[in-house]
Amino acid sequence: MSPKSRGRPAGRGKPKRKRLGPVRALLPADRMMSDARSIVQLADVLDVERWVSGWLGQAWVTAPLGEREPEHDLCMGVVGRACTKPSPHAVVAVAALRRVVPETEHTMLDETLAILAETQPMPAWIDTSGWTPVAAWRAVDVWESERVLFVEFDGPQPHTLMAQVDTVGGILVDRVGLLRAGAASLWDQFRDDDEVPMPLTAYPVEKVLAEFADALRCTDMTWPRQDDPDVVELRALAWARCRPYLPAGPDWEPLADAQRQRLVEDFVAAGGVPADGVTRSLADLFLDYGDGHITAGPLCWSPGAVELFLADWLPRKALLDAQQRAALPETLRGWLRFALNRRGVDAEWIEPVVAAVDEFAPDFEESFDTEATWGPAKQILAELSRRGVDLTDQEEVERAMSQLNAERLADRLRDD
Repeated sequence: MSPKSRGRPAGRGKPKRKRLGPVRALLPADRMMSDARSIVQLADVLDVERWVSGWLGQAWVTAPLGEREPEHDLCMGVVGRACTKPSPHAVVAVAALRRVVPETEHTMLDETLAILAETQPMPAWIDTSGWTPVAAWRAVDVWESERVLFVEFDGPQPHTLMAQVDTVGGILVDRVGLLRAGAASLWDQFRDDDEVPMPLTAYPVEKVLAEFADALRCTDMTWPRQDDPDVVELRALAWARCRPYLPAGPDWEPLADAQRQRLVEDFVAAGGVPADGVTRSLADLFLDYGDGHITAGPLCWSPGAVELFLADWLPRKALLDAQQRAALPETLRGWLRFALNRRGVDAEWIEPVVAAVDEFAPDFEESFDTEATWGPAKQILAELSRRGVDLTDQEEVERAMSQLNAERLADRLRDD
């Protein structure tokens, strides 16, 4: 032991190591504020809006199920950091949000900008006017399973906003594009002669923007969230353009019984299928699916609608006896020809829909007998059928359901 250290407590004289707390994970607002440095010198306000729309999109697409206001939370985080550490890039981040977010956020952002303006320079585009929609077009395929919307805007940098909307099994925005002005005039050049007809038609601006907004609303209600990169990047910008035109929620009403009956009888009378109860029961099933799940209407079948019907909806929802199951493929082919002929679709574009029956029938056969794919309602009906319950007798079904529920409750109590 050194004479100098004799009697000295261990560790004395050595520099003490500073204990570091846990590293805080960067939040979306932290990352956005850091990235805002890259746009401080931007003069093009459309590029600024695209940048901030991308950050809002990331907040939206990464939010967990149940998180209802991820974009509001991002605004709150950015405002808090901007007020704590004012800087030119903080001003840019707040001002960019102000151009795109819903009106409910404007007061908070305006007040923050007023505070920052006392010490920080404002971006050159801060007072740049907004955008004016001047023309619109829509293209719809012959099956009404897909739409493409174009809206042209005038302003500091004229441009066109485009959306590709899928309506098979619901409404979903598949793609969003920010294109140069006049892009809609090139539509026919990008379509091949052998593609399904999808003519472009000029349409009132207000109606196309309302359709655009409704498609965004339906997409926002879909889980898991639509994660196409273009949709994520431009979703907030698109909402900013069309939010004022958002229509009231859809007021869906089922097909009237008299109309259903008339369609079934017209189908049977058209020939090509047996005029019996099996055919009528299957036609009722086709109408159930079409009325509830084909957005454009119960007769607007497409190859995609046939796929969802055979590979997903029918195995999950329906019980078929042996006669119905044997008659299903040919009856469905007949129904598709009947429905599309009634809508005036050319024969050339009816056959791809009919051919989808053969393509997806194996998926139906594989899934229909797999109980793991059945929905709750089908599981209950299957159990009642196994017990010999007449499913056409409402009173008998209700008695059997009461007994089944009592048995299940007793089983749960025993398990507990």
